[in-house]
Amino acid sequence: MRKGIDRLDRKILRALQDDGRLSNLQLAEHVSLSPTATAERLKRLTRDGYILGYQACLSPEKLDRGMLVYVEVKLDRTTPDVFESFAAAVRRSADVMECHMVAGGFDYLVKARVQGMETYRAFLSDVILSLPGVRETHTYPVMEEIKNTDKLPV
Repeated sequence: MRKGIDRLDRKILRALQDDGRLSNLQLAEHVSLSPTATAERLKRLTRDGYILGYQACLSPEKLDRGMLVYVEVKLDRTTPDVFESFAAAVRRSADVMECHMVAGGFDYLVKARVQGMETYRAFLSDVILSLPGVRETHTYPVMEEIKNTDKLPV
């Protein structure tokens, strides 16, 4: 068990992961605490960095971003300046949902959502291949999303 949070804190975190729009009163009822005690715990969990923020989950399909792709990226040089310029360029792209530097046979794994294959081709040439230091890419279009969650086990 992680130091600093107890069973009730975990119950609060699980409830908020299921429904981030719970009012303090609803949350208090859910965890069997007073609204004041619940609000204090929530403040502490936020202050201590357990809760990073709140957001709405949007439908990629309804917003014309139904195609999910993963792209392996190899850089031509693995130097600090290339890493920094690549990271800065990725942060500017609205199509990139996630980008992770990884250990192994390539340097970065990029997750992107686009409208379809034609849009992806433009994204690949205009965004990915134009990023600083890109030598090679491998793309994996997702055929079916089996599990997609941001929920952490608490």
